[in-house]
Amino acid sequence: MRFTSTPRGARLARRLVSHRLDEWGYPYASDANGTMTLIAAELVANAVRHGRVPGRDFGLRLTLTSSAMRIEVSDTRREEPIPRPLPGAPPSDADSGRGLFLVSELATRWAVTAREGAPGKTVWAELATPAPAGCH
Repeated sequence: MRFTSTPRGARLARRLVSHRLDEWGYPYASDANGTMTLIAAELVANAVRHGRVPGRDFGLRLTLTSSAMRIEVSDTRREEPIPRPLPGAPPSDADSGRGLFLVSELATRWAVTAREGAPGKTVWAELATPAPAGCH
């Protein structure tokens, strides 16, 4: 789905992730839903704050396999302003810089890739978790 690169768009994207996971059998109060929603919140906040290009939306894709959930957030900014590898935890008095550190701590794996078929980049994260019973 596409969302406007605004705080409202980020909030709607985060809510969509939580709702979709609930529909897929990961209840709102489950650890898997809470963790993936937090990862989504950090990635979409970064897309709005650092990846915004005026007049361009950001994209979100959520997929589920038998062993993992994956979220992809794509924006149209070409630069990759993410230090590789990430430094350790930011100082406790820092105003920012915790988002990708949290993603790196919570996700099973994550990376930044070039966006396919368009300018920009995609930041993706996976959370290893078995599919709920009855989900194929």
